Amino acid sequence: MNELLQSITARGIAIAVFLLGIYIVFHVADLTNVALTILGGTGLLGIVLGIAFRDITENFLASIFLSVQNPFHAGDLVEINNNMGFVQRLTIRATLLMTLDGNHLQIPNSTVYKSNILNYTSNPNQRIRFLIGIGYDASVTNAQNIAARIFAEHPAVLSEPEPWILVDELASSTINLKFYIWVNGSKHNFLKVKSSVLRQIKNAYLTEGISMPDDARERVHLDGVVMQPQKVSSFSSKKEPVSKSVAED
Repeated sequence: MNELLQSITARGIAIAVFLLGIYIVFHVADLTNVALTILGGTGLLGIVLGIAFRDITENFLASIFLSVQNPFHAGDLVEINNNMGFVQRLTIRATLLMTLDGNHLQIPNSTVYKSNILNYTSNPNQRIRFLIGIGYDASVTNAQNIAARIFAEHPAVLSEPEPWILVDELASSTINLKFYIWVNGSKHNFLKVKSSVLRQIKNAYLTEGISMPDDARERVHLDGVVMQPQKVSSFSSKKEPVSKSVAED
C-alpha cells in the first residue's frame, strides 16, 4: 500500500473509532436514543455533504482507485489529457506533474482516472523513429548498411529489438527512409540518443557522397522565348503641362 492509501485508511479508521466512542459514551450514560439520533444525523449530514461537494468526493474516490490500480509511480514520465510531465505525487484531490518545461501542473484525480494515461517509463525500452530523405542517385542498400553499422556501434541503441531501416516513400525529390531504434529509457535520454544518431548518420552520408536534397524546385522556360533583362526607364523631371480645364477645376 502506498502512502496515500495508508493515509486514507488511517483517517477512515479514526473517524469510525471516534463515532463508535461517542456511541459507547452515550450508551453508558443511558442515552442510547440520543446516540442513535446523533449517528443518524451524522449519516444524513454525510449524504448532504456528499451531494454538495460532489467534485471533492469524486476526486477522493478517484484517488483511492488510482492508488489501488497504480497506473504510474512517482518519477514516471506520463502523458495525461495531452499534458506530459514527470509524476511528483498523488494527493487526495489531484495528481501533481512536473512538465518538461519545469512547471508544476495539477490535474484533478477524476480527470486522471477518466483519461487515457500514457506511461513512457513503465517499460524501460522506448522506440525512437525518424525520417531521412536521400537522393535518387544514391544507393538505398548502401544507405541502409551505413545506418545499420552506426546503430550496431552506438552504445545506447539496443540490438534486441533489432533496429529497422525501411523505405517509407518515393517522394518527388527524395527516397524517404524511416528508421526505428530502441533505447533503454531508464539509462539513456531518448532525445539525446536521437540527436546523436542523427548527427552520425548525417556525417556518414556526406562522407560517402549520399545526397540529402531538399524539396525539388523547377524553373520552366517556354520554347522560343528569349529571356532578356528589362530596362527600367528613368523618370523625366520635366513636368507635363496641365490643361486649362483641369487647372480651372
